[in-house]
Amino acid sequence: MKLRYASLAILLAATSCAKRPDAIVPVDIPMAAYTGSSCPVLAAELVKEQQNLATVSKAQNDAATGDAVGVFLIGVPTSSTFGGDKEGQVAVAKGKVQAIQNAMRSKNCASS
Repeated sequence: MKLRYASLAILLAATSCAKRPDAIVPVDIPMAAYTGSSCPVLAAELVKEQQNLATVSKAQNDAATGDAVGVFLIGVPTSSTFGGDKEGQVAVAKGKVQAIQNAMRSKNCASS
C-alpha cells in the first residue's frame, strides 16, 4: 500500500513539473493586432518581443531545471510549487513574435 502511495506521489510530482520553453505551444495572437503598424514600428516591436521571449524562456528553463532537481531530491517540483513556472508568459511571447513576423511578411517588410 505504501508503494502505491509513493508511486502516485511521484507521478503527480513529475506531471506538474515546468515544461522546457521549446515544448510550449504559442498562444494564437491575431496578426490583425499588428497590421496597422508601419514596417519600422513592427521591426522595433519584434526586437522587443524577441528580447522578452528570451528573458521568459530563460526563467522557464531555470524553473524546469529547478523542478527536475526538486523532484529528484525531495519529490516536489519546487519551482512550479513556488511560482517559478512561466509557461503562460512564454506562450504569449511566442504568439506575439509569430504574429509580428506574419504581419511583417504580409506587408513585405524587410526582415532583420
